[in-house]
Amino acid sequence: MNKIFKETILLLSLFLIAATVQFFAQSLPMALCFYFLPTLYSAYFFGRRHATLTAFACVFLVILLDFLNNIMPAHRTLALPGERLFNFAIWAGILAVTGYVMGTLYERKEAMTSDIRDSFSGLLLVLQHFMVNEKLGSGESQRIVQAAAKIAEAMGLGSDRIELVRSAVLMRDLGKLGLSNDILYKAADMSREQVMASFRKPRKADPRTQAVGNSLRRVIPIIVAQQIVEEQGASAINIPIEAHILAVADGYQKMISGAGGKPMSPHQAEQEILAGSGKRFHSGVVEAFGKVIVDRARGAGA
Repeated sequence: MNKIFKETILLLSLFLIAATVQFFAQSLPMALCFYFLPTLYSAYFFGRRHATLTAFACVFLVILLDFLNNIMPAHRTLALPGERLFNFAIWAGILAVTGYVMGTLYERKEAMTSDIRDSFSGLLLVLQHFMVNEKLGSGESQRIVQAAAKIAEAMGLGSDRIELVRSAVLMRDLGKLGLSNDILYKAADMSREQVMASFRKPRKADPRTQAVGNSLRRVIPIIVAQQIVEEQGASAINIPIEAHILAVADGYQKMISGAGGKPMSPHQAEQEILAGSGKRFHSGVVEAFGKVIVDRARGAGA
């Protein structure tokens, strides 16, 4: 059914219930219960906003019928006696809350279904490349995961954002498999312009993304942002803090593994990270990195 047909059914049901209540119903409380049906129907097919508006439409329709009954007492069957106005107000409030809550559940369900579908399609594309050429260094990636997670915890990030960091680490080396950013954009059903625009927008809670947790649409921008941080250092603006965390954890691992040069000792790598605060690395992330070092030293001393 298309949207117009569904809305037609909704309108017809409102008028049908109004007519039934007006000419056949004998109990006002029982009659008012029928208006929950179009409200739930609207919540199931259209979402929160539509369901809430439908609830208010039902309330308005009942008030309108009561007004007409007062004008034409000869046709008066059900009306709102003065002593029942309080009960009517309670019914109206419950109806509006029901529409809002059920519509919210519908939108969250749709968000989860859509995001799982998109993520599944993208992961299938990524897994196809994994099956062709398995070259990821799981040990190195695992060490970066642990370092990034500890830094994120030291910065007080929530569990959902820490999981985003973990997911981004596990996907950051996909370039070794020949996966370009264009393929990642395609997997996440995003364009480069959309990713870059997301950096300029203020971060705010999104019920859709919070409901589904970690998806490619949230991980890909972090991976791209980390590449920008590697090029511009701490001067990069409008970059998610997760990307700065990855830059520090990745930089530390490269230093001690000798990637691109002579390997350093853990102590030398730590000093190099601390020395790059505000220049190569984000100062707040480096501060959290220092806390991780101190905590690790205390744990080793104990």
